[in-house]
Amino acid sequence: MSARPLVLVVSPGDETYRGYCLKQVAAAYDVVLLTSTEPSWETPYIVDHAVADLNDTTALLAAGRALAACHELAGVVTWDEWHLVPTAQLARALGLPTNTPEVTRGCRNKATARTLFARHGVPSAASVSVRTLTEAEAAADRTGYPVVLKPAAHAGSIGVLRVDTPDQLSTAYRAAGQTAGLGRENTSVLVEEYLDGPEISVECVTHHGATTVVAVNRKILSPPPFFEQLGHSVDATDPLLDAVAPAARAAIRALGISDGVSHVEMRLVDGRPRLIEVNGRLAGDMIGHLVHLATGVDLPRAAADIACDLTPDLTPTRSSAAAIRLIYPKTSGTLTHLHLDGPHPPWLDQVRFQHRPGEQLLLPADGGNLYTARIGYLITTGPTAAIADARAATMLDRIVTRVEPAPETS
Repeated sequence: MSARPLVLVVSPGDETYRGYCLKQVAAAYDVVLLTSTEPSWETPYIVDHAVADLNDTTALLAAGRALAACHELAGVVTWDEWHLVPTAQLARALGLPTNTPEVTRGCRNKATARTLFARHGVPSAASVSVRTLTEAEAAADRTGYPVVLKPAAHAGSIGVLRVDTPDQLSTAYRAAGQTAGLGRENTSVLVEEYLDGPEISVECVTHHGATTVVAVNRKILSPPPFFEQLGHSVDATDPLLDAVAPAARAAIRALGISDGVSHVEMRLVDGRPRLIEVNGRLAGDMIGHLVHLATGVDLPRAAADIACDLTPDLTPTRSSAAAIRLIYPKTSGTLTHLHLDGPHPPWLDQVRFQHRPGEQLLLPADGGNLYTARIGYLITTGPTAAIADARAATMLDRIVTRVEPAPETS
């Protein structure tokens, strides 16, 4: 029998973007999985698993209880946005540490979050929840263009669009509404004030109500009307850290988060932070890996520690920088050629492709999203963010892709 604590991971995700999370947790814990498919890449890191329909909360809870009956679990954790609420319900049912399901719903439901931000004086965006195009038009007129339309409870910037003029509103409302209809916590559309300024995220760890701000991540976004994320960079000595930490902590307190890793998104408007949203989980897009490369802080391990009611070690052991560039095609169509041209320098941490030649790519402008458009990513390191970013740009130019556009239909 192992002397290590046993943690249940709900929905480990795909190897390309979440493999590092499971690997780092398994370095310190014995792991059992609750997953929707039979494990494959996860097998070396786990001691047991159960397969269930994770979109069915009743099935998820039953499978989790069955695993708990076979194993002495110390905690339950997920980094999957879609399963935050049922994971909190499962942890509570098993008597294990967790934020309450109500708090987790507040993170998932952006309308609730905006209300709580306003109530607690956290600078945010003006926001109106709407159910019809007529309500959206009225809200946009009151708010003033440009506005942002978004689903109230989704993720990945899917269905989020900037609207600059009234004639663009109906198309954006339909797109946001289609995505909003998939939400579990709220199916409405939000019409929000556009926050004009650079977008960042603040990676935070909260334990027993005390929040440590670990790192700032600077983002590169696609041109409007979409908010597709094209790149990120983390610098251990980012001067923004002290400036944005109070707003990040205030947002976490407003939502009632007592424990866990949070990905706090905000924009700097006239140099001052304004909240976009708080994700009550590890960031996506390999941002947690960037934090580890830049600072040495292990956010997946911290998430597992907190789920087991253990104090995480957040002591930085490095002081450098890391950057990721997310690879997109210039046009939708069939990917016909893909490779990295030239050698792999030592500061190239990794290159991963999620699509292969022969597969179809569909950009957001043609109705796609990050899952249908993104080809993969590359990660670079450097002593500063400027150097890591420059290296990432160099490597991005060496990724050779060819896409055969779909034939036009008459």
